[in-house]
Amino acid sequence: MRIISGKYRGMNLAEFKGNEIRPTADRVKESLFNILSEKTFGARVLDLFCGSGNLGIESISRGADFVHFNDISKDSVSVLKKNLSRLKDNNFAVTVQDYSLCLSRVKGFDLIFIDPPYAKDFGVGALEIIGGEKILNEDGIAVLERDRSFSGEISGLEEYDERKYGRVYLTFFRGVNL
Repeated sequence: MRIISGKYRGMNLAEFKGNEIRPTADRVKESLFNILSEKTFGARVLDLFCGSGNLGIESISRGADFVHFNDISKDSVSVLKKNLSRLKDNNFAVTVQDYSLCLSRVKGFDLIFIDPPYAKDFGVGALEIIGGEKILNEDGIAVLERDRSFSGEISGLEEYDERKYGRVYLTFFRGVNL
């Protein structure tokens, strides 16, 4: 797992041992950031189920103004902090709490990455809070990563794109009635 572009390009990130944690693959991450290329620079980013910080650190590398990392797992945050210690930036915050508690305390993001464990469908719950509480800025984007296609509707959000990469689906949402 490495940073693909920007000022930390090529930096290898510390990873988890074992197969319980599934970081976003470099190929999927590269495609995601190609899609979001014009949205990352200067953005306020929330990496909600951050794990090792793969997506948030890529955002910092590509010029995001601020990244809020959150995960409920202390083991994940330990790996995240190891990765963050290698950066020359300090434009980030880290919280260790349940996603719903995190979302009740934040607002004003341009990008939100939602990549929960596939076995638990916390992503839809997170989207419902994001849409209901208007946590995205105007023109903001929330990206859900999971192992199946999204179906349904989320109040306050509009699904506008979905891409499939092997077994991974990236579904893109934007706020409505902001």
